[in-house]
Amino acid sequence: MVCRTVTITVSDAPHALSPGLNTAPTDQTRLMVIETLTVPIVAAPMAGGPSTPELVVAVAAAGGFGQLAAGYLGTEAVAAQIEATRAATTAPFGVNLFAPGVVADPAVYATYLAELGAEFPIGTPEHDTDGWDEKLDLLVADPVAVVSTTFGCPSAAEVDRLHAVGSEVWVTVTSPAEALIAVEAGADVLIAQGAEAGGHRASFLDDPADDPIDPPGLLTLIQLLTAVTSRPLVAAGGIATGAGVAGVLAAGAAAAQIGTALLRCPEAGTNATHRGAIGTPEPTMLTRAFTGRRARGIRNRFLVDHTADAPAAYPEIHYATAPLRAAARAGGNIDEVNLWAGQAHSLSTGQPASELVADLASDAKSALRKALSELIHGY
Repeated sequence: MVCRTVTITVSDAPHALSPGLNTAPTDQTRLMVIETLTVPIVAAPMAGGPSTPELVVAVAAAGGFGQLAAGYLGTEAVAAQIEATRAATTAPFGVNLFAPGVVADPAVYATYLAELGAEFPIGTPEHDTDGWDEKLDLLVADPVAVVSTTFGCPSAAEVDRLHAVGSEVWVTVTSPAEALIAVEAGADVLIAQGAEAGGHRASFLDDPADDPIDPPGLLTLIQLLTAVTSRPLVAAGGIATGAGVAGVLAAGAAAAQIGTALLRCPEAGTNATHRGAIGTPEPTMLTRAFTGRRARGIRNRFLVDHTADAPAAYPEIHYATAPLRAAARAGGNIDEVNLWAGQAHSLSTGQPASELVADLASDAKSALRKALSELIHGY
């Protein structure tokens, strides 16, 4: 586990939080959140329902770090989840925000939506910022230990606002170029998202011209990032076993982030249709078909039929396909709904989250010991 002590000067504003505490700190030298964990395991923020206060609390109870997913929620709903989490644990936790993207030209997606509309119920394409400014204001007024971002990096001024109230800023990156942008902005930790990860690719720009280029796998990405920055890394993508946790720690990550492995846990708010598809042998694939942004999900008929034609237009297509996805979920139709999952989803166990985290930590220790004692001669 990569550890470092940093000096962070924190204001004594009434709401400023120190990781692990629910009281305002005085100016002090303190450990980063990752250094305070009993086990180096982070729960991925999974928007759309799976991430719940109950899941965050369960992961924290096992010594890991949980994150709420603010994506697709209104600011009042995010505030309510923060309040519910604080009421159930004194452990530090994070909140993840979606960085806003660019508006898509309607001409880019008009034909695609016309084709879908001839077969499925679809809604109106819309563009929004997912309440970025309002949610930032909330998290400055009512801070949490960590604010993480997906789809982009906060500006240096926004990072400064969060630092001023005691929050660390974690930025999800998919390449060394993105990592350098995040470091320049003042990010404290980088979440390295490998190609194996389920759900949306966190790329700052979702350029279809990049589609022919293979995104780097997690172990490759960790090596590339450690070559350009000393910032702590949280490794994300395809981690479902203790051996997987051990692998990313050995490669240089400070912690492993698990997402798909939590989807079947009883504390997760995963819908029944999605929950039933996790753990099957069906492979995954990258697609824009449901949302207009590249995401990894379990292969089904909709992905096979529409991935090739789907344009880059997020969140416009996300909103347009909302009715067809809702109908599929209600009817238990796995062929017409997004089943976001990482490449290792078939290894999901469905056990309680605290038990899963404890088992992963124990198995990771065993894997590391075995590698040293049996595989590397002379140790």
